[in-house]
Amino acid sequence: MSVENLKERVYKAQESGDIASLYILEQEAQEIFDEETLQGFYANILDLALERLTETLEAHRVMDMQEVQDFATLRALYEYAIEHYHANAISDASALFEVLGGLSNDKAFSHAMKVHQKACDSKIELDDFLEVFADIDATQSNNTFYISAFRDAAQQLLNTPQKSAE
Repeated sequence: MSVENLKERVYKAQESGDIASLYILEQEAQEIFDEETLQGFYANILDLALERLTETLEAHRVMDMQEVQDFATLRALYEYAIEHYHANAISDASALFEVLGGLSNDKAFSHAMKVHQKACDSKIELDDFLEVFADIDATQSNNTFYISAFRDAAQQLLNTPQKSAE
């Protein structure tokens, strides 16, 4: 496939607000686009996801993981939250995980976001979260886009009372 052909397909997906189609094109984009174009590709996914987030909040509804655009939106917003967590913008990541936890009708996803949020609120760095609390092998077996399986330490973390701000 040519760069121009891929750009045309990406543009059509963006124009229609089709985040799911953009994720389908992701592998091709990674193989064909240069770094700058690829950054723009991901920025467009995030922009569309933020638009859908705003629409969802304004409509006072929750997203349905069984609906393809809602699923893709949640994935994009989760990846955005993880980017913040990775960049040590822990309070921003916590806020994003909190929003995500209340945004979906999927109980497992919402629970996982509570674990992520609690780790951020407890100032646990991402590497430590992945090593101590996340069960990466089980998450891969679950075939989820988010960290969905946890070690026993995660339940202990959830049971730990939050320290009040001084």
